Amino acid sequence: MAAHPSPADDPAAEHDLVSFPGDAALRGLALGWLNSLARERRMAGNTCEAYAHDLREFLTHLDRRLGTPTIQKLIALKPRDVRGFMAARRADGLGGRSLMRELAGIRSFGRHLEREGHGSIAALGAVRSPKVERRLPRPLPVEAAVAATQSGSRPDDEREPWVLARDAAVIALLYGSGLRISEALGIARKDAPTPGQDEVRVLGKGGKVRSVPVLPAVSQAIAAYLAACPHLLAPEGPLFVGVKGGPLSPRIIQYAMASLRGALGLPESATPHALRHSFATHLLARQGELRAIQELLGHASLSTTQLYTRVDAARLMSAFDAAHPRAGRAA
Repeated sequence: MAAHPSPADDPAAEHDLVSFPGDAALRGLALGWLNSLARERRMAGNTCEAYAHDLREFLTHLDRRLGTPTIQKLIALKPRDVRGFMAARRADGLGGRSLMRELAGIRSFGRHLEREGHGSIAALGAVRSPKVERRLPRPLPVEAAVAATQSGSRPDDEREPWVLARDAAVIALLYGSGLRISEALGIARKDAPTPGQDEVRVLGKGGKVRSVPVLPAVSQAIAAYLAACPHLLAPEGPLFVGVKGGPLSPRIIQYAMASLRGALGLPESATPHALRHSFATHLLARQGELRAIQELLGHASLSTTQLYTRVDAARLMSAFDAAHPRAGRAA
């Protein structure tokens, strides 16, 4: 393996070296760490830059409070020093997810320091990562979700009718059966849920196969697509194909949803995956049982499905605040 370039050999590396607060030994170690990320772990340039930024923020904080950072000072850090950095970054407006990513970069440097025989920064392991609020799904209103599944909602007259029918069938599956886009596009022609069939077997995450119900409106949309499709579909091949007959790319369905957003006045959050969220939320709003919804979605953990209870609660409270005469008033 070629030796890492020294600052004298690489002006860009020299800039990185001097931009880190700390003594020469620490800055040299930081440069070696970045080189190992790029050359040995083959991280993307943007990722390496992000990790460098994370370490630089940390060392700058320590420089202001403890003086010039050194390897020995890092080894001697106390958990309160790391917590102080986290508090300062919070005060700078950094969110939980961003702070968690910064800590990941700093801990990566800590592991490099230990691999190089300098000892471990025990304080980094003694501090918990910040709790990150799981982002709630943003479902579509029922009327908008239903409109998205109808081929007549598509404004693009330049696309062939069979293509519009195909997109409508895929979107109908996403909302009508709660499928991930990869699950819908993974259905084989021989397994197509046509009229008379009330379920379809799909391959989900982790290679798990599950059966999901198919509404008559969904099977009719699929039948309309098959009747219009100009390509001969092999039984073992994909049900949904592109204009040249090859497997359909998820990007095409994302594009179709983007067109629908403009036609129906939907927000940017109206994505193919939002249709799956809408399926679950609308079932829950009609008193669907949480465990059954978990099985329909193919969630390995009930906690993932429980996100939808919070979505529905938020929707109900919003309606309450807008309509109830006692909302927002003291009892």
